Amino acid sequence: MRTEHYRPELHLTAETGVLDAPAAVLLDGDTWHVFHQYRPHPEAPSRWGHQFSEDTPYEWEECDDVLAPAEGESTVRAGSVAAIDGGLNLYFTSVTKQNGSRQTTEIHLARIDNLPATTADLSEDPLAVDSQVRRLGPVVGDKTGAQAGIVNFRSPCVVPDWVTDEDRSEGHAGWLMLAVTGTMEEPGLAMLHSQDGQEWLFQGALRFEGATGIDPQARIVSPRILRLRDEVDGRIRDVLLVTLESEGIDVSGYLVGHLHEAVFTVSSPFNRIDYGHDFTRPRNTTFTVGTMEEDDRFDRAAIVGQLNGVGRLDDPTTHRSLATEGWANAMSIPRVTTLQGGVLFQTPAAGLVEQITHTQRAQSWTGLSEVPEGSSVTVELIDAAGAPAARISHRGSTLVLDRSMNPHHTGDAPASAPLAEGDSDSLTIIVDGSTVEVFADGGAVSMASRVYIEGGCSEIRVQESGSARVERSFQRSAGSLDTSRLPDWAEDELDAEF
Repeated sequence: MRTEHYRPELHLTAETGVLDAPAAVLLDGDTWHVFHQYRPHPEAPSRWGHQFSEDTPYEWEECDDVLAPAEGESTVRAGSVAAIDGGLNLYFTSVTKQNGSRQTTEIHLARIDNLPATTADLSEDPLAVDSQVRRLGPVVGDKTGAQAGIVNFRSPCVVPDWVTDEDRSEGHAGWLMLAVTGTMEEPGLAMLHSQDGQEWLFQGALRFEGATGIDPQARIVSPRILRLRDEVDGRIRDVLLVTLESEGIDVSGYLVGHLHEAVFTVSSPFNRIDYGHDFTRPRNTTFTVGTMEEDDRFDRAAIVGQLNGVGRLDDPTTHRSLATEGWANAMSIPRVTTLQGGVLFQTPAAGLVEQITHTQRAQSWTGLSEVPEGSSVTVELIDAAGAPAARISHRGSTLVLDRSMNPHHTGDAPASAPLAEGDSDSLTIIVDGSTVEVFADGGAVSMASRVYIEGGCSEIRVQESGSARVERSFQRSAGSLDTSRLPDWAEDELDAEF
């Protein structure tokens, strides 16, 4: 019987220690790979771990680590991966200290030529570094941006460039890198280009054309780029994922537009990507050649985030999960993402519902409701003692996730999100250990929060108020023997193919 009530079974966590952030996600055929920045214990320097899951992204197995501080490095931080020439390039942030305390950062490159070999013949040493990984050294440093006075390159995102920007249907050639630069207090963004993924040329500091909707005082960090075809007008758009550090919290979101060299022309300003208490630093999923059909590669994407609301300012030693079970932080489930009229829609990746039946504690509930203004459908998550641990309320025009009645979250303000009029009043809730993820109105709104539920979630209780009515609902719980097909109406809400 499982004794760790807080550790999720479907969400990725570090086996021990602190998960600082997902570094990169890769889909290779039917196998998901996650490379993540973590610390074996809170005082240790960061390194890169590696986990994989076959067929669905819900059964994670640990591999040997792929990166650890070496050759004078004080730590290694997040970056991205790119499938190039039959192998995998790992771009990461190398941090060194000079003159005793001053930190400098560069972007380094490592290489895995045989990715499947990293999932076999694993070491018994939990801190072993995989022998399949070859370090190739620095590729972007202060000299790269010297003429523009730009230094401290870090947090790289590498994506394919276009054959021609005028006609994106002609496909890709070369590579683009989006990186953070400057100081931690005043970070900037910069663009670079490479023909082969190793020699990089500086294109310039990223400049926005049009209103971004971002507070000028906010610090933009952890940027990522994905490309999606808007289902409304059929055009391939650039989606810039960013995290804003402001007043001690992280707010993650996206801008939609067109990226050309170092200019991003905004067509849809900043929107939050998740309205919960704990979602930050979203990452896009890359894939190997042949994994996606050419005609489908811009129709959808998959993104993940870190379930931690304050990012790098967090003190993991305050986490109840670290004190009682030896781990802190989790990664969100992968969300299949589409673009509709400049708005991202997110739905849990396929296989979740069946996988819940193979767990010991996870649960999900999906309902279609009619919720007029002034009415509500409220879903309570009940702990082992029969007390509410959290409430999720669909109020027609607003979605609210409240965990303040929980003694472990006393004083926390409820998280809320606006809901558009005329959307379907749908609601999906996934409870897995101390993670709660909510998707509303067909994926137009998502909320993720950590909730410490004593003894685990014993029941999902639904209440209607006013003239609100739950017209159809569907529930899955741990240990269920019923793995039959989802009802047709629930498929689009809960089980999206990538």
